[in-house]
Amino acid sequence: MRTRIPTVVAAAIALAAAVVQPLPGRAQEGPGPALELRLEEVYALAAERNPRIAASAALADASAIMVSSAGRPPDPVFQIGAMNLRLPEFEADMEASMAPAIQLMQMVPFPGKLGLSERIARGTSEMARANAEETAWMIRTDVAMAFYDLYAADRQNEVMRRTLRILEDFEKVARAMYGAGTGRQSDVLRANVEIARMEAEIARMDAMREVAAARLNGLLVRPAETPVASPVFPDLPAGIPARDTLRTWAEETRPMLLEARTGVERAGAARDLARRELWPDLTLGVQYGQRDAGMGLERMGSFMVGFSLPVFAGSRQLRMRDEAAAMERMSLADLSETRAGVDARIGELLAELNRARTLIDLYESTVIPQAEANVESSYSSYRVGSVDFMTLVDARMTVNQYEQEYHELLADYGVGVAELEAVVGRELPSGAGLLAEVR
Repeated sequence: MRTRIPTVVAAAIALAAAVVQPLPGRAQEGPGPALELRLEEVYALAAERNPRIAASAALADASAIMVSSAGRPPDPVFQIGAMNLRLPEFEADMEASMAPAIQLMQMVPFPGKLGLSERIARGTSEMARANAEETAWMIRTDVAMAFYDLYAADRQNEVMRRTLRILEDFEKVARAMYGAGTGRQSDVLRANVEIARMEAEIARMDAMREVAAARLNGLLVRPAETPVASPVFPDLPAGIPARDTLRTWAEETRPMLLEARTGVERAGAARDLARRELWPDLTLGVQYGQRDAGMGLERMGSFMVGFSLPVFAGSRQLRMRDEAAAMERMSLADLSETRAGVDARIGELLAELNRARTLIDLYESTVIPQAEANVESSYSSYRVGSVDFMTLVDARMTVNQYEQEYHELLADYGVGVAELEAVVGRELPSGAGLLAEVR
């Protein structure tokens, strides 16, 4: 019987050695959709179907429609009636009677007012269009966050399921050694505890995946239970442009900054218009009338010129100037705040991306390879009795933790790139190389 114990133990340990070898991180394991989901496809669906994007675009279209009418004078007023009738008979037989009497009046605003009104309307339209573009970028960022949450959940789930299988094989090894009299019962119990804990983690990650999938479906206007394929990590720019370059890009293409600058221009036009409100508007009118003079019709015409009188200028027109000046100061303050916020966010994202990129490189080149080497070393030492069984388990659990953190870092980097693209209002170039999932 003694001669068979080493054979049984050796076979069990050989099985454990086979399962501790790292597997490719891109493999599709466990239950779930077999198809792949790509980020550019999700972006396209969101741009096509998201109602917030459609609503903001429709509002911009509505604002653009009203630009041309803002530069037009008020509609003329046409009147028809009878004048100077004899009362109470309402007879048009008096010398000054006119029946019918036709009058046409047209108000002509003071020069410059219509042009300024059109500039204000055009500024409103441009701000609405910029707001629509900003909304599209914000939805794009939300979609990217949901996409990368889903990616991290799937990849971490794969890592945990692979670790679960290895722990189950470890449990078989511990049980075989215990049955052969060379192991301890505590090793079997500890292995069972680790298996149960890993199963709980997998259940938690499954729930997190459902949440991320439901959030993504909501952004794409689909039922929450719609199946979502497993995301594929996209090729992202490995190098990020310098901060000054990003600032310049943001000034050129960030819709929020364009909206704020247009707001300042619109406020300046409103200030100029308020200054002209004190000047009177002109009213022109013509009138035609006729009467029966007994020997035929007599026709009469009149011409009228009128001016508006700003008799309440102190409480109306001058107050309009004050209001316009205050609104201009507010627009300048909003622009300054927006610029400061964009600059601060660029700095935050650069720091976050540099941290994630540094850690990704470190995990790929050092942390995970050394952790896997530690598993191999622990296995060799365990085989000759130099370390206990739980040292081998702990080594493998450390690899499990680092692989999960690695995929979380990749997701953080992807979200950071998406946010930075929204901050500057353009996609980042990949001239400095690409960062891709390698495990």
